[in-house]
Amino acid sequence: MTNENMLIMKNVSKTFNPGTVNEKCALRNVELELKKGDFATIVGSNGAGKSTLFNAVTGAFFVDKGLIMLDGEDITYQKEHVRSRVIGHLFQDPLKGTAPHMTREENMALAYLRASDAGNAYFSRIRAADKKMFREHLALLEMGLEDRMKQPVGLLSGGQRQALTLLMATMVTPKILLLDEHTAALDPATADKVLSLTRQIVAKRQITCLMVTHNMHQALELGNRTLMMDDGRIVLDVSGESRESMSVEDLLGEFARSAGRELDNDRILATV
Repeated sequence: MTNENMLIMKNVSKTFNPGTVNEKCALRNVELELKKGDFATIVGSNGAGKSTLFNAVTGAFFVDKGLIMLDGEDITYQKEHVRSRVIGHLFQDPLKGTAPHMTREENMALAYLRASDAGNAYFSRIRAADKKMFREHLALLEMGLEDRMKQPVGLLSGGQRQALTLLMATMVTPKILLLDEHTAALDPATADKVLSLTRQIVAKRQITCLMVTHNMHQALELGNRTLMMDDGRIVLDVSGESRESMSVEDLLGEFARSAGRELDNDRILATV
């Protein structure tokens, strides 16, 4: 791991529906620096700003103020489709990351071409060697997905589709990988499998990663940093020896001291 920062967010704020009864300040002067190779987990109640933070990074909207830098480049007002070439993003819903009526091979080709440096990305540019590489990557999942490359993705289970999406997002190593509760909709056994694959891929490629989770134990066990958000702010950022010696109860106590209130999310507290 180097000392260089992969992601820098300075004084980032976003308010939706300003000046209306539905006004919502979703991000409040967020400050965050991720070094290359950091794997940070994020915990927070619904509405804390976790997904909004991700969307600010991906360019789903432009922030009201602040600076966002990715690998030394100012992307604050860069369009979403440009950022998508270097940002991997997985959602909670396994159906969001793939095109169901297209084959496994076609889905992987789309992901490969989108992340390619080539100015013009067309299916005709996919060579036999690329297709062989797709099969080899799928084989690493140990799910047998490489056997029927011409089969529509829509026939896969949720877990298989999420594993495929993870592979597609990292086939060309992204500058940052954003995982928005990507195992939450899966059954426990499949979730463990996808999470294990995530750890392997992130470690092998040394990918800078942000992962939202509602599981407090995962928040402390995965990666090298734990962030906690509340009311659009990052209220806690722990790493190193203090994180290694921290229990879930300690983490909740630190959150209460930093946020000025106790965490009250039933889904999170159920994992304690």
